[in-house]
Amino acid sequence: MFVISTEQMSLFKEAALRSFQNKMLDHLRDFSPLLFEAVGEEQMGKAIQFGIDQAGGHGFNLRGPVQFYLELMLLFGSHFDSDPQYSWVGKILNDQDSGSQMQRAEMLYEKAIDYRKKVAGPDDTYTFEALKNIGFMARQPLTVSKNNFTQDMLQVIASLYPQKAAYVGREGLEALIHKAMGGAQRQRFTTVRGAVLVTLLMFAFGHGCGVDPLYPWIAKSLKNETQPDPDLRARHLEKNALTWLEHVLANFDKDA
Repeated sequence: MFVISTEQMSLFKEAALRSFQNKMLDHLRDFSPLLFEAVGEEQMGKAIQFGIDQAGGHGFNLRGPVQFYLELMLLFGSHFDSDPQYSWVGKILNDQDSGSQMQRAEMLYEKAIDYRKKVAGPDDTYTFEALKNIGFMARQPLTVSKNNFTQDMLQVIASLYPQKAAYVGREGLEALIHKAMGGAQRQRFTTVRGAVLVTLLMFAFGHGCGVDPLYPWIAKSLKNETQPDPDLRARHLEKNALTWLEHVLANFDKDA
């Protein structure tokens, strides 16, 4: 009688996982070519492994739901499952009694389609306009005060990306801003501009962008040991963010 040993079973599982990861690399390359190009294959592989682990924590272990989970990471950031901007995600993922993983993935799909329609717009035109607005704002004097930071940031966000601001709502945006303020304090950024930068990065890339495997340049800038001055690190981070923004806008124009 043929018996498969525990070691052989482990090897089979590892081979199946590698095969799935390779298929996901090919899929995500087609799904979001601009982001894939910016991240690179090696780093995208790390993001895929992170996503598989995260999806498993929510009870997703079938190919379809896991693949969709990875797609949502590329759309909303790797920590989208706990992001206050996307409270609808957490409600669906955390309620495992609401249905099977396939049913919950379908619920997420329907909500994501609605979000994309209302927030990204046809051919991502709303997103493109928001990115242009952010680039323009970065070169203007700040209109945000330290004493009225939350309210001022709400107005800034609404002016930069009105569609997303309306969809997320005041409660979600305030929660995000408070997270950003805490993040800026942990980084010891002392200027209002530094806090604004962290807020906009979280708004654009997700509240976990500082440790997101899809955006390693953010973590690298934050942990730059060659630059001990926190505010100089903030300036370096802003410079890198603007470089990324210019690259994305250039590719948007090219595709258009």
